[in-house]
Amino acid sequence: MRSAWVRGAGALLATAALVMTSACSADSESDKTAAKSGGKVNLTFWGWAPGYDKSVAAFNAAHPNIKVTFQKTASGSAGGYSKMLNAVKAGNAPCLAQVGYESLPSFAAAGALENVAKYANAVKGKYVGWTWKAVSVQDQVYGIPLDTGPEAMFYRADVLKKFKQPVPTTWKQFAEVGKAIHKADPSVYLTTPPSDGYDFAGLTWQAGGRWFGTEGGTWQVSIENPQSRKVAAYWQDLHDAKVLKNTPALDTAWIADADKGHIVSYVGAVWANTLLSQNLKASAGKWAVAPMPQWEEGGKAAGNNGGSSTAVLKGCKNPEEAVEFADWFSSNTRSTENLIKNTGIYPAATDALSLPAVNQPSEFFGGQNIYDVFKEAAANTDTNWQWGPTMTQVEADFTDGMKKANSGGGSFADALTGTQSKTLSAMKAQGLTVSGS
Repeated sequence: MRSAWVRGAGALLATAALVMTSACSADSESDKTAAKSGGKVNLTFWGWAPGYDKSVAAFNAAHPNIKVTFQKTASGSAGGYSKMLNAVKAGNAPCLAQVGYESLPSFAAAGALENVAKYANAVKGKYVGWTWKAVSVQDQVYGIPLDTGPEAMFYRADVLKKFKQPVPTTWKQFAEVGKAIHKADPSVYLTTPPSDGYDFAGLTWQAGGRWFGTEGGTWQVSIENPQSRKVAAYWQDLHDAKVLKNTPALDTAWIADADKGHIVSYVGAVWANTLLSQNLKASAGKWAVAPMPQWEEGGKAAGNNGGSSTAVLKGCKNPEEAVEFADWFSSNTRSTENLIKNTGIYPAATDALSLPAVNQPSEFFGGQNIYDVFKEAAANTDTNWQWGPTMTQVEADFTDGMKKANSGGGSFADALTGTQSKTLSAMKAQGLTVSGS
């Protein structure tokens, strides 16, 4: 999951000046002794997503010999990941942490994860194949996958109807509808531009591009690939036509505008459904979900934006119990039903995909079963996408470039070029073998 709660990327210790943070409730050697003597094992879990605490409470009620304490941190990009990495460096990290798939390679490169393959491989078959790859590097496994982030288009059905506009099925039509609506009422915008690297990555993903790859021990960096350039040119045209509301998606101002019908759509991941339903009170029942607009008529390609693991941090004294909890957290029916409802996840556990919670109508979305749309999106997402090892840098540089583009101080293409160049430099500075295309 990545959202307003998870707008983050990983961190690479060698490139960051880390400020030591105070430790709290790290798992201790006494817990290991307690486990061996048949006593209670105490595990600490750091994360920020809503609903996590409820699943932790349910686990504790059903497992008298393991107690998990959930401690809420800032989201990854707001300091949560730095706090985790600092704690690992100081030797007082919790056993468990919420870590997005995009950040896990950075944690691995920093030596901040515990290899728990010995315990985790026994449950590998429970999970969608590509999510297991997302928590693994070769034969090492660093945690248990929780969810994925298939993308679709959220939209105000009532506003499209008011302006007599169709639900866009192609990106060409999406632009036409946006221009028509804004011309009819200059206070109404179809959408906002992509504002950060992960928004843009999801769009590139859908278009068939990839930002990173590996071959023969060499990293390939292709952020400025043809598909990314196509996406950049598309949004540049809409920006230049002044039909985009220049507001970061899902922030407070965006929520207010969307609730009033001044922003009509959001192309994003499944996790946004909970954020929308919990915050857009005035427009409840007026929203709907459709597949992402396509580059070609009749296409079905989708992108992915998000997906998290419950990772086991380096130094965990009770890795077996940590994996036991993480697997329960991701696959137990009571936990996944809670996380679907309160966190907005699309489960990585295959059995959870048939739960009633992902097969029922939503009152907020006008009685639509929105998970039908996301099931189709998940089935049409390229699962070979790979994240790079310096995503904090990538995200920071890309977001800076997008801010400049949206304010007229640069272009979307400039954001690609600048991020490509800075990423190559950052990876080489880490001693990585890298090539760029």
